[in-house]
Amino acid sequence: MTDYPVNLETKPVVQAFFDEATNTISYIVKDPTSPACAIVDSVMDIDYAAGRITYDHADELIRQIQDQGLRLEWIIETHVHADHLSAAPYIQEKLGGKIGIGSKIMVVQDTFGKVFNEGTEFQRDGSQFDALFDDGDTYMVGNMQAFAMYTPGHTPACMVHVMGDAAFVGDTLFMPDGGSARADFPGGDAGTLYDSIQKVLALPDETRLFMCHDYGPNGRDIAWQTTVAEEKAQNIHVGGGKTKEEFVKFRTERDAVLDMPKLIIPSLQVNMRAGEVPTDGDGNPMLKVPVNTL
Repeated sequence: MTDYPVNLETKPVVQAFFDEATNTISYIVKDPTSPACAIVDSVMDIDYAAGRITYDHADELIRQIQDQGLRLEWIIETHVHADHLSAAPYIQEKLGGKIGIGSKIMVVQDTFGKVFNEGTEFQRDGSQFDALFDDGDTYMVGNMQAFAMYTPGHTPACMVHVMGDAAFVGDTLFMPDGGSARADFPGGDAGTLYDSIQKVLALPDETRLFMCHDYGPNGRDIAWQTTVAEEKAQNIHVGGGKTKEEFVKFRTERDAVLDMPKLIIPSLQVNMRAGEVPTDGDGNPMLKVPVNTL
């Protein structure tokens, strides 16, 4: 069992929004006793070939919150995503709320600040975010207590956010037939990822788990919700008592043949800035493409 403050009696209302372009699921999570809510892992749309950013996905989240008369208190990032761009500042401008991420964002900022040759004006202290969470930190969404679990391995800044009986796992886990996320990005580690997954699987069996991504393995319909019990029994990478050694061997071999995510270059530059697009010396939005670095 876990030492974290799990409260299975609190059952938030969870609405999922699937972004087909990036296979990302964003969530509106409502406190069951008040109009307060949080957004987890929002998406900003980008046509990378055209260099064009739009906000259709974020506008749908905003519209749903406004139509339901909800009050946005938190905009949570489970980690610095490498496969989609965050819409956090756009949503914050429209609805308010605090933008939160794990405190190890500073490690990611330092690593990729060098990759993208960022100057001294790029702050590497996490100050672009309103809140930096450490392992076990709690926060409130209305009357509902939430907490953050530190779950590195996919990236150094990954955290699972638990709100009542619902846990938002980011890229730490996929659906049981999807397995787990890669661990070969800078700062990632397969053994560390296995240990983090065990922390998630130590939550109560009935805890609802909500994925950040799904790719419909073997042609099944897109899905995003499962339970700790189902993951422990059926996850193809870690379920059924698979050992750390088995996982590390599989994950390392698998990662060696994976292509880089299509949006990794714009995603990292934007997401390590809490969703803000970097600018050039004249203040124009501008992205860099490092060559032979990633």
